[in-house]
Amino acid sequence: MAKLKSTFKNMFLSLFTICFVVAVLLAQVNKITAKPIAEAKAKKLENAIREVVPPFDNNPVAEAYKIPDGAGDSLTIYPAKKGDEWVGFAVTSYSNNAFGGTIQIIVGFDKDNRIVNYSVLSHAETPGLGAKVVQWFKDTSKPGQCIIGRDLSKEKLSVSKDGGNVDAITASTITSRAFLEAVNKAYAAYVNTIAGNAASGATELSKDIVPEETTKNEKDIASDTTINKNDKTTGGEEHAQ
Repeated sequence: MAKLKSTFKNMFLSLFTICFVVAVLLAQVNKITAKPIAEAKAKKLENAIREVVPPFDNNPVAEAYKIPDGAGDSLTIYPAKKGDEWVGFAVTSYSNNAFGGTIQIIVGFDKDNRIVNYSVLSHAETPGLGAKVVQWFKDTSKPGQCIIGRDLSKEKLSVSKDGGNVDAITASTITSRAFLEAVNKAYAAYVNTIAGNAASGATELSKDIVPEETTKNEKDIASDTTINKNDKTTGGEEHAQ
C-alpha cells in the first residue's frame, strides 16, 4: 500500500477527520449523560429544600416560581405542602456585598414567619473567617448569633455592631452583613408570597429547569456541598472588617 505524501492537504484532511470523530464521540457522551446529570441535580436540589423546610409531600421543584427582587434579578420560591396545606417555603437568595463577592443561600420559613434552617450554597469568603458563615448562624447553643427559629415578622436581622440583633462572625462583619441581607431579602419574597402578591410578577418554572439555567445568582443551588471559591487563606478580611 502506497504511503500518503506528507502534503498540507493530506495533513489537513487527517486533522479534520480526527477532530470530527472526537467531536461526534463527545456529542454522544454528552447526550447519554445529560439526563442522569439533570436528574442528579434535581435530586440534590430537593435534598437542599428538605433541609430547610418542615416535612412535605409535594414536589416543590415542580411548583416553584420566581419573584423579582427589585435589583434586576429574581428569587426562586419553592412551596412545601402537606396534602393541600402549605407548611413552609424555601427561598433562594443572595448578596453581592460579601467580602469575597457574591454569597448564595437557600433559607426556609414555616407558616409562622420563623426561620426553619438555611444552607449556604456558594461563597468566596476567607477560610477560617468569613467561611464560618456555613455554620455560624445555626449554633443553637449561642442564641445571640443563631437565627434558627427567629420570627422575622417582628424585626429584620442585622449585626449587633450596627445596633442589630445578631452577633456577627468574629472578625467577619462584612460577611455577616451580606449573609443577613440575603436572609432578609428571602423573607421579603416569602412575605410577598403569603400576601398573594406573587401573581403579578412571578413566572412559572419548567419542571426540567435546573438552577444553573434560571438566574445569574442561582448557578450553584443544585450542589450538595458548599462551594468555597476562595482557596487561599489570607488575613485580609480580619483587617478589612
